[in-house]
Amino acid sequence: MSLDAKQQVDAVQFDQGSGRDLIRRAVRKDGRFENPVPTEMGGFRLMLQVLPRYLQGGTERSPRVPLGPFRTDITAFRTEPASGLRVTWMGHSSLLVEIDGVRVLIDPVWEQRASPLQWFGPKRFFAPPLALADLPSLDAVLISHDHFDHLGARTVATLARLPQTRTAQWVTSLGVGSLLRRCGVDRGRLHELDWTEGLDVTGAGAGPVTVRAWPARHFSGRGLRDRFRTLWSSFSLQGSVHSVFYGADSGYWEGFASIADACGGFDLTMLEIGAFDELWAPIHLGPDGAVRAFEEMSRVAKRMRGQAGLLMPIHWGLFDLALHAWNQPIERLAELSSARGVELFAPAPGQPTEVVKGGEFLSGWWRRS
Repeated sequence: MSLDAKQQVDAVQFDQGSGRDLIRRAVRKDGRFENPVPTEMGGFRLMLQVLPRYLQGGTERSPRVPLGPFRTDITAFRTEPASGLRVTWMGHSSLLVEIDGVRVLIDPVWEQRASPLQWFGPKRFFAPPLALADLPSLDAVLISHDHFDHLGARTVATLARLPQTRTAQWVTSLGVGSLLRRCGVDRGRLHELDWTEGLDVTGAGAGPVTVRAWPARHFSGRGLRDRFRTLWSSFSLQGSVHSVFYGADSGYWEGFASIADACGGFDLTMLEIGAFDELWAPIHLGPDGAVRAFEEMSRVAKRMRGQAGLLMPIHWGLFDLALHAWNQPIERLAELSSARGVELFAPAPGQPTEVVKGGEFLSGWWRRS
């Protein structure tokens, strides 16, 4: 696919009193970005609370039996999805989204560990379903924020040299571009977005798909001294027919429904469910928070699109980043969704899967492992 993109970034404007007052551009004070709502971050006291539970163990935080191998049938990418919307989940928050003729790779991490060190830190539970060199041609690479489980520097450096990204636009949050440039990304195809700003991306004979940044309740930083120095965002992908929301990392806040309203609802809503604990609930949803946020967004979708759309769980099943069992988030989500009538979209890793309206897809791969 070839690509054409607007160089002029546009921003959504909201009228006062519209009920969208929480949706705004990011605020930066003394060189540090702020969350859309007041958010308390855990410090040394949080570490003291977590350490005893971590040392006690008692949960299967990593699978006892190796997962996979998972393999992507790359021949699937030779034809456009019949539905117009196809998603390939690579594990955690890495996804390939094919929407209305445009291919977008989101938060690619092919590293062995979600860590600054390749010999220490959270190690992946299964190998990538396909090699980076086997990816199809890409129209855009989207990186939500600079955390190691969302931005793999070695992955980006490899992608930047591949022919598949020769014309791709790179879209990210404010401030993250400097790291991407150091990894070899072409400055001329790099777009840093503030909250509410968007960029139109066009594939070969299709599109445009508008990639737009929205507020999220989280933080940034790849070390102890750079927290909040770059921006973190959620994103919407809006094509001529389909609309997708990628929640990236975020705790619950009151802006989810407003984002859905601004976008006219979503066919597929991707929300994080893993790496969660009540001790850091302000910055991660967990399965309960994801269902709560989705139900608020789905009410908007029902009103504007006639149906709720599907909830896709992300940010789970690949790295040990919390204190819960590795499969606890998805089991809890399945329990909640069944009780509340929420339809899920949970394909196996590496499986290109079409999103069909009103068609729940629950592979159950984690129960067969």
